[in-house]
Amino acid sequence: MKRLTLKQNVMQGIHDMFYIWKQEFRTTFRDQGVLIFFILVPLVYPLIYSFIYTNETVRDVPTVVVDESRSSLSREYLRRVDATPEVNIVSYCADMEEAKLAMRDRVAYGIIYVPASFSEDIAEGRQTHVSVLVDMSGLLYYKSLVLANTEVSLDMNAEIKLQRAGNITERQDEITAYPIKYQDVALYNPTNGFAAFLIPAVLMLIIQQTLLLGIGLSAGTAREHNRFRDLVPIDRHYHGTLRIVLGKGLSYLMVYAVISVYILCAVPWMFSLNRIAQPGELTLFTLPYLAACIFFSMTASAAIRNRETCMLLFVFTSVPLLFLSGISWPESAMPDFWRYFAHLFPSTFGIKGYVRINSMGATLNEVATEYRALWLQAGIYFITTCLVYRWQIIRSRKHVIEAYKAQKAKRTAKKQ
Repeated sequence: MKRLTLKQNVMQGIHDMFYIWKQEFRTTFRDQGVLIFFILVPLVYPLIYSFIYTNETVRDVPTVVVDESRSSLSREYLRRVDATPEVNIVSYCADMEEAKLAMRDRVAYGIIYVPASFSEDIAEGRQTHVSVLVDMSGLLYYKSLVLANTEVSLDMNAEIKLQRAGNITERQDEITAYPIKYQDVALYNPTNGFAAFLIPAVLMLIIQQTLLLGIGLSAGTAREHNRFRDLVPIDRHYHGTLRIVLGKGLSYLMVYAVISVYILCAVPWMFSLNRIAQPGELTLFTLPYLAACIFFSMTASAAIRNRETCMLLFVFTSVPLLFLSGISWPESAMPDFWRYFAHLFPSTFGIKGYVRINSMGATLNEVATEYRALWLQAGIYFITTCLVYRWQIIRSRKHVIEAYKAQKAKRTAKKQ
């Protein structure tokens, strides 16, 4: 008899779990706010970011020139700089004041200054200088201008050395021009592009943030529709902690399993971003990341009192979490407090692992630290979610009992 009762309890728990899953699934597709955060935002945001950065690098940076040398050599130098894809010389200025005025008016973002002694110094065997002044409010302008001028100066240096060396053979010319031969290979980002560097991190962050906002909005709706402003509805199917947590979590996991395929596989394919991950490795890594994000969001949703609260609490965290991930700023350069604080969020380990798997071809063994950390977070946040909902169940029962007693007292008073 006892074994039969236990079996009945288990079957009832499974039935309730699927009932909760069905109810949460309906809420997702009936609530316009949740639908926006779960479906529309994950579909549109990756496209917006990818379209913005689709050019990868900054080309044809508007630049002005102050050429005080006005020699054939200085004109040749400037012609080569203008021929590079990074720089576009838009004007030749009479002096530095005119050039600064052009930068102030945003006509140009950089100044190339060639001194009057440029050609004479080279002719007399002295070292000369070319000054490059860049608007540092945009670091990509700096990168393009400095890269173009550096490459041109290195090429002209080699040519000038060959002219003066008086070599007889081509081999002697090669050694004179490049005593140490080097090869520049850009690993994991062949185009040196901004999209290949930033978009993978943004894609992983979008998954976490939309889950936070969607689950938070759903929790706020549940409280608003509840008579006692509790997170758990007054329903006989919601009397067990595990069935609530697993039912809700399964619903979110099913939705985001499809969304993750679109975000992590389809978007990089559409915009020709790096995608050298093995499908099996990426799937196994994404599973604990989704679980950690879901249970983290469910835990955080306990602080949501109404639908608007989640917007106030979670939206502003997107940019700080991107910085804390260690992608836009090296983790080794962060203060210890913020480095450890970042470990509270699944996005920190998710971004690092996904970038290494998708852009660098790493295996699960090579991202074992991030992989284990995500499973650990999933376990910890599962426990905290259970504690949150257990407390909510107890609170809901207490409110029901108090309401029943109050109603009973009211009936007794009427009879008297």
